[in-house]
Amino acid sequence: MHGGMNKVNEKPAAVKMRGITKTFGTVTANDSIDLEIRRGEILALLGENGSGKTTLMNMLSGIYYPDSGTIYIDDREVSIGSPREAFHYGIGMIHQHFKLVDVMTAAENIVLGLNEEGRLDLNQAAKRIREICDSYGFDVNPRQKVYDMSVSQKQTVEIVKVLYRGADILVLDEPTAVLTPQETDKLFAVLRNMRDDGKAIIIITHKLHEVEALSDRVAVLRKGKYIGEMFTKDTNAQEMTDMMVGRAVSLNIDRPEPENVEPRMQVEGLTVRSSDGILKLEDVSFTINAGEILGIAGISGCGQKELLESLAGLQKVEKGDISYIDPNGKKTSVVGMDPLKISGMGISLSFVPEDRLGMGLVANMDLTDNIMLRSYRKGKGPLTDRQSSKELAQKIVDDLEIVTPGLNTPLRRLSGGNVQKVLLGREIATSPTVLLTAYAVRGLDINSSYTVYRLLNEQKMKGVAVVYVGEDLDVLLELCDRILVLCGGKVSGIVDARTAEKNEIGLMMTKLGGDRHE
Repeated sequence: MHGGMNKVNEKPAAVKMRGITKTFGTVTANDSIDLEIRRGEILALLGENGSGKTTLMNMLSGIYYPDSGTIYIDDREVSIGSPREAFHYGIGMIHQHFKLVDVMTAAENIVLGLNEEGRLDLNQAAKRIREICDSYGFDVNPRQKVYDMSVSQKQTVEIVKVLYRGADILVLDEPTAVLTPQETDKLFAVLRNMRDDGKAIIIITHKLHEVEALSDRVAVLRKGKYIGEMFTKDTNAQEMTDMMVGRAVSLNIDRPEPENVEPRMQVEGLTVRSSDGILKLEDVSFTINAGEILGIAGISGCGQKELLESLAGLQKVEKGDISYIDPNGKKTSVVGMDPLKISGMGISLSFVPEDRLGMGLVANMDLTDNIMLRSYRKGKGPLTDRQSSKELAQKIVDDLEIVTPGLNTPLRRLSGGNVQKVLLGREIATSPTVLLTAYAVRGLDINSSYTVYRLLNEQKMKGVAVVYVGEDLDVLLELCDRILVLCGGKVSGIVDARTAEKNEIGLMMTKLGGDRHE
């Protein structure tokens, strides 16, 4: 009886993957995987960085072709040899790194490459784009140029683009890695509308609370193998983590007691405006201490980026002073100093950029070269030869457990999370005295995130002054020693992370908490 009952709940399978295997050189990315994606359902595909999630979805969307195995769409065996063929079957994939043409409008990007009959009527297209947006709750201006868009607007254009082409099986690869919490809520509302409209949606993500909030079903991959699946309502974060990692994982972050704490940087009355004159930071004062981790909390866009960039010399300071205090107590103002000179003093900024491959790394270069990029700037030091960069690259790969076929693999072939570890490892490798890091674990799986927390703690124990900007308040409260809360460009308080309450910080982030200082 029970079996029969179960079948009633089963929604029809849009996609069945059977025995899918794919190897790259010596790495087996997918090992005989079976997976079903159903209509009217959101499936979360989970696994650590490099577990084969993106590879599997790339075969569904025609980017790779399986070495063996079969894909069925609506119970018909199909062969998907290109993204164009995938579209033919109604499959659309939204990647981590967007593929839009900057100088074109949203509408032009959406219809680009479509061989519609006759001349392209952009007005007609804009009308259809508006219809799609209205039916699911998207917010797109068809005439806006891509270079004027925020990350979340670009992502919206990518999604509308696949819907415009008739996709009803949608794959989203880490769609929230670069979104603020508010933008994430918006995206989820749209995805739920699409699911309720009967579309099959699969989302690759690391954020377990999002999996719990959004998905109907969860499937787990580990080291290229399919481990199992369950209904989201029947599982929890701990169980999902253990399945992904293959052993019980403690979800607690260590926090060593700070030793030899002494001021390393002092910020006094810092005021910064953006290039278009908008006040970004107003009268901000605080101290960064060696031997501790200072967290910076705030709603996205409240000045964290400008603050770190000012410390690193990348942002013009209107008023106020920033000074660096060396281990001998000598104080030097760094305002107006060239960023290279500041980084030469040991102040290192690892801003995991909003666009991982845009800012700090070169996609076509391999690991060793990307590490050299950083060390070259130090001039004719011992690091300019390839050999030592190679050793350094190997050390970073080992320390951070980066999954790569080899040091000569171009970065674009690594998974997003692994690219990110290269960014952070490269900064730590320069042995900074101040390590400024923003969103260091954005898009990383749980295990990798804990590797990063461990690295930051190691730096703290070495006497480095660590500044950690992060979105996740739970992590800030567990990892940091003190937390500076920013709200609308002002300091709304500095709290002791060991005793502070999450709600208290939440209120301070939105102006209601008043001025509590230690």
